[in-house]
Amino acid sequence: RVPEQQRTSESPLGWFRGVYLPPALHPLNKALVKGGEWEDIDRTQEKRRAFLQGFCKKHNSRKKLQTHPVHLVSRIYVEDRHKVLYCEVPKAGCSNWKRVLMVLSGLAASANNISHEDVHYGKHLRKLDSYDLKGISTRLNMYTKLIFVRDPMERLVSAFRDKFEHPNSYYHPVFGKAIIKKYRHNADEEALKTGSGVKFKEFIQYLLDSHRPVGMDIHWEQVSKLCYPCLINYDFIGKFETLEEDANYFLQLVGAPADLKFPKFKDRHSSDERTSAEVVRQYLKELSKEERQLTYDFYYLDYLMFNYTSP
Repeated sequence: RVPEQQRTSESPLGWFRGVYLPPALHPLNKALVKGGEWEDIDRTQEKRRAFLQGFCKKHNSRKKLQTHPVHLVSRIYVEDRHKVLYCEVPKAGCSNWKRVLMVLSGLAASANNISHEDVHYGKHLRKLDSYDLKGISTRLNMYTKLIFVRDPMERLVSAFRDKFEHPNSYYHPVFGKAIIKKYRHNADEEALKTGSGVKFKEFIQYLLDSHRPVGMDIHWEQVSKLCYPCLINYDFIGKFETLEEDANYFLQLVGAPADLKFPKFKDRHSSDERTSAEVVRQYLKELSKEERQLTYDFYYLDYLMFNYTSP
């Protein structure tokens, strides 16, 4: 029998008792990986896991839990067939990851034929917070936990372009109107009425405002608050910058069908240039030096946790 104290500290649900205790770093099961082509990706993966583990031990040891435990898993999708838990990080390949989960679970034959509406509004996939505490605990202990992240500034600019530079029946009236009303001097009636045409600088003013007129949104929320990487011990850390190779290696790890490959297509606005480092530079030019620094500070933990270079 494992002593009670030791069992608590090793369990991913040790934090249910109100205290974070760093979990052990479990080795990935590579029994299903075929061929030697994945060696470089595997080495990179081990470095990312070790880096995050080291960061968490250094910065978050014995940190008091500030939120209800079930909230910590509210962004995690469950795929029971292949025993996968995927934490959704918007603007880091999440739409195509949800397509892949639907194929893995037998809900669809191909990832290429699933519409954007089915992915995001179809409610085909179950989230971890829909289970009872025992179901949550069992899956956190037994399943392979997956997260994909992206350079924070690229992710932010990508979210702004997607939600504010294209017609949107939710983000313009809900966020756009409130942002224009508070941060645009002498706004005209049309802008106040529709919420369309938000400028990047206005969006950043909203983001950095401690008294922002509307709440946060998952598309620009910090990964540290979406997926709690120091409280949930992710087995696989993929990056958007190496999305395809990371994703296809992960599919091998969990024994996905041989013909299932991660989709290459852009989910929406396919004619737009992808948000790259150069595109980000153009947007950052609209900000003052202080605003750029404060935006970096806002995502400081995400930069540190996932070893991204500061802009």
